Amino acid sequence: MQKNGKFVISLDLELFWGVRDKRTIKGYGDSIKKVHEITPHMVKMFEEYGIKATWATVGFLFAKDKNEMIHFSPKEKPKYENQNLSPYSDNFQLVKNSLEEDPYHFGNDLIEELFKNPNQEIASHTFSHYYCLEEGQTFDEFQKDIEAAVKIAESKEIKLTSLVFPRNQTNKKYLDVCVKNGIHTYRGNENVWYKDTDRSRGILLIKKIFRTGDCYLNVSGHHCYNLDDLPTSAPFNVPSSRFLRPYIAKGGILLESLKLRRIKKSMTHAAKRGMLYHLWWHPHNFGANTKVNFRTLEKILNHYIKLNKKYGFESSTMTEISNICAGTP
Repeated sequence: MQKNGKFVISLDLELFWGVRDKRTIKGYGDSIKKVHEITPHMVKMFEEYGIKATWATVGFLFAKDKNEMIHFSPKEKPKYENQNLSPYSDNFQLVKNSLEEDPYHFGNDLIEELFKNPNQEIASHTFSHYYCLEEGQTFDEFQKDIEAAVKIAESKEIKLTSLVFPRNQTNKKYLDVCVKNGIHTYRGNENVWYKDTDRSRGILLIKKIFRTGDCYLNVSGHHCYNLDDLPTSAPFNVPSSRFLRPYIAKGGILLESLKLRRIKKSMTHAAKRGMLYHLWWHPHNFGANTKVNFRTLEKILNHYIKLNKKYGFESSTMTEISNICAGTP
């Protein structure tokens, strides 16, 4: 008998920690601050449509204040060759004391919102938005970072079992560290050449062009996965299928309709064949053009409902997928 297809949504919840090396609060702060409104609205929408989602959350966001953030920070910090990548490089000078003063760096309200909704899985995005493929950082430093992420989550009575590598820098050498700390599931990348780790400037430009084009046209396939082909023991890779690119005003409704059609066709492909389809994005991607982005999301969720009724397409968290793969009820 054919298995029911699975629909996985994962979100990278990071606030300013995820963009601090590329953007400024002055230039992007409004989108970051808006996450405190976007997340509850998104959770409510998920609950209305019966959607289970995995929220990969930066460990800093669990802290209720600056003192707690510092307390849980590991003594061994990542020694990136590019020190701008390290959130510790300025000794938290830009971080104020609490959420009330600093909605860009604190997210304990978001943790509480997710915690009270059992269909929403709180997962790890490492403690410090750790870059696992950057020059200078080490295995031991990553281990301390993951230990810190687990400890601060446990202090809030949250057990982390899934992880998303920041910037999708999947380092398979580090997976044993995750498993030893109770994190047995991760989101791998699509198996396509523009997702490999070669980041030289010329190659990056070509990859960017193909990544962008593939969001609107079927350049590389559906990236749906047979559950039987996934690992049956930890570490479990629940690979991504598609990044939900935010609305681009220059492209207007034409690009938005192409993007939506691309996603819906792949969802249908997965539902008909009993396969996995894994969609992901950042809540702050909805910070600009918020209404348009939510309308697109609602159309995706309505399509999910149709596929659920017709083919038994089911919403699952990343951990639930790994449990199915392991044969665990």
